[in-house]
Amino acid sequence: MLFDTIVAKTTANGTSAINLIRVSGDESISIVNSIFSGVNLENKDSHTVHYGFIKNEKQEQIDEVLVSIFRSPKTFTTEDVVEITCHGGNFIANEIIKLLIANGARLAENGEFTKRAYLNGRLDLTAAESIMDLVNAKTNNQLKIANSQLKGDILKLIEELQNDCLDIIANIEVNIDYPEYDDVIEMTNEIVIPNIEFLIKKIDKILIESETGQIIRDGIKTVIIGRPNVGKSSLLNTLIKEDKAIVTEISGTTRDLIEAELNLEGIILKLIDTAGIRETEDVVERIGINKTKKAISEADLVLLVLDQSSKITEEDQQLLALTKDRTRIIIGNKIDMGKEINLEDEHIINVSAKNNVGIENLASEVKRLFINEELLQKDYAIISNTRHIGKLKEAKLALVQALEASYNQIPIDMVEIDLRKAWSSLGEIIGETSNEDLISTLFSKFCLGK
Repeated sequence: MLFDTIVAKTTANGTSAINLIRVSGDESISIVNSIFSGVNLENKDSHTVHYGFIKNEKQEQIDEVLVSIFRSPKTFTTEDVVEITCHGGNFIANEIIKLLIANGARLAENGEFTKRAYLNGRLDLTAAESIMDLVNAKTNNQLKIANSQLKGDILKLIEELQNDCLDIIANIEVNIDYPEYDDVIEMTNEIVIPNIEFLIKKIDKILIESETGQIIRDGIKTVIIGRPNVGKSSLLNTLIKEDKAIVTEISGTTRDLIEAELNLEGIILKLIDTAGIRETEDVVERIGINKTKKAISEADLVLLVLDQSSKITEEDQQLLALTKDRTRIIIGNKIDMGKEINLEDEHIINVSAKNNVGIENLASEVKRLFINEELLQKDYAIISNTRHIGKLKEAKLALVQALEASYNQIPIDMVEIDLRKAWSSLGEIIGETSNEDLISTLFSKFCLGK
């Protein structure tokens, strides 16, 4: 199937000014040429654009188009690629795609163009994955990390770690295979240990930095909690600049979780407004409160809202105790109506959600808790992908096992087994040692036309 000619619309469904249809494969130029009326595309140079018409088998005109020719190997997939620019709307594009399929192409699978680019050596796996990160980027920081990954910064970082691992393995192999060479340094456990320790330290540093990268890429799951009527829903509405949550003076208005997304100065907060926690006999409200407690346990960040216009209550104290061991920000709302709360050893961000006062201080506190801004300002590769982080942890575990074996004076050739496992885990990040099932699963998550 790899050598089939594939086709897909790369623009989104719906009404638009134009659509772009991409065709890739050995027969792409001849297949498009068979339905194109204008010039003979098979005689045209690479990276040229040609005006003409798409016609069906009855020579009826379907659309007026521009056809771009890209010849192998200087294309995204490294295969011959043709792109048809037609008028917008799903019907026209679908009619052209039907004609292309009737003449020998097949409909591409999700992510198949990018998959071919990877399989043909055009991209490593990290660069391929970064394409969807680019498509999904909602902040400048997300865009910066995705572009860094696309240009090969992660590839270089992982290859460096692999080379460090291979240096140790190669020296072990030399000593195992050629013990009679006097000029070869004997790789005893005492010599292997510092090299493995150095490699573990490098991975630890990358993993620490990846915490910032993962937050930038995936956002912060944030739950807004507080007793009823402290202004949780008002805070949500103010943050997202939209009246999404119902705001009334009646306690217990919010019965279910309300979700929204906020770009807070380059950091995505995945906000969840919750039912106020209190003792209640109302069955529906009690269900909402149970959902709130579950959301707290699953959140990366808790925004605990207190009412600054009144004294702290027993319910507030219970919430402070409930979230004591969670990453939290305490918000004193209704500061325009007074300041009654001052907690010892606790930093409170005082705001008026209703009047949009003090909200900017929330962004600063989120960054302080989650983001290494100095790291973001550097032109430096940051791991952000959950799969990559998992494989780095696998590699570290194998290195730790190799280190323990070395400390226990296990034969050096047995230590090599763990080192090879570490090298292989690193290779899975960039696709050197990935299996077919993993590749299929990764690219199936791409959109059609990518």
